Amino acid sequence: MIVVTGANGKLGRMVVEKLLDRLPASQIGVSVRDPQKAQALQERGVRVRQGSFDDPASLDQAFEGVSQLLLVSIDNIGEVALRQHRQAIEAAKRAGASRIFYTSHMGSSPNSAFLPMLDHAATEAALQEAGIAYTSLRNGFYASTTVMLVNQALQTGVLAAPEDGPVSWTAHEDLAEITAVALSEGIFNGITPPLTASEALDLDGVAAFASEILERPIRRVVVPEAEFQASLTGHGVPEAVADMLLGMYRASKKGEFARVDPTLERVLDRPATSLREVLKAALLPGQ
Repeated sequence: MIVVTGANGKLGRMVVEKLLDRLPASQIGVSVRDPQKAQALQERGVRVRQGSFDDPASLDQAFEGVSQLLLVSIDNIGEVALRQHRQAIEAAKRAGASRIFYTSHMGSSPNSAFLPMLDHAATEAALQEAGIAYTSLRNGFYASTTVMLVNQALQTGVLAAPEDGPVSWTAHEDLAEITAVALSEGIFNGITPPLTASEALDLDGVAAFASEILERPIRRVVVPEAEFQASLTGHGVPEAVADMLLGMYRASKKGEFARVDPTLERVLDRPATSLREVLKAALLPGQ
């Protein structure tokens, strides 16, 4: 059985949907904190069990009978993230999983300026040390991040942020599809190539796409880092979170997310979803 963690989240749920296109529901299980939110999957024949990364006993039950586990990285950083990922890895081993798949990031590095990349690198090291076959999916940067940035700029017409660099923005749906292929066909082992769309764009390019789609100007303005950070904290963002977000811009400026790779398009046998398509679907729904 393939078991997917975090199946109530955006990527996890998309992966399950893609798996249901490829496999019988009886071969798919999910581990979720709130089974009620996964009731629709249960009604379709997916095995739904409660599992918390902070409760190893619940993971033992949720992972029962697992052959392959998809460990969707959690929405935490630092020691909390690594501890919870380790708990899941150990539970998968106890349950007899033959392979663990992990949703990592193309920028995974112990030296990154963006803190989540350190956590991905540490989790990959934990997988290497675990003594079990693993696949670390080096996913491209979520293209939906640009939608949030543009939405913030809609009222003012200004996309204001620190200096940045090119990013290989990649659609959730493409990443979900290649993950389902990897789980069902066993095409990757160890750390994958970057799973990215075919172009890398900075925020100037994002603003240009948004302007074209909306048929009104969205102007990119570079603001000093201190001003950006003060704006975030002034709107109630905790200082640690503001520091982390600032690290994203610093990392992109250093080129940490600029690489593009043909692997995703080759495996899917089609062009990757472009950033323009992602923005158009979000900004002009139904068109």
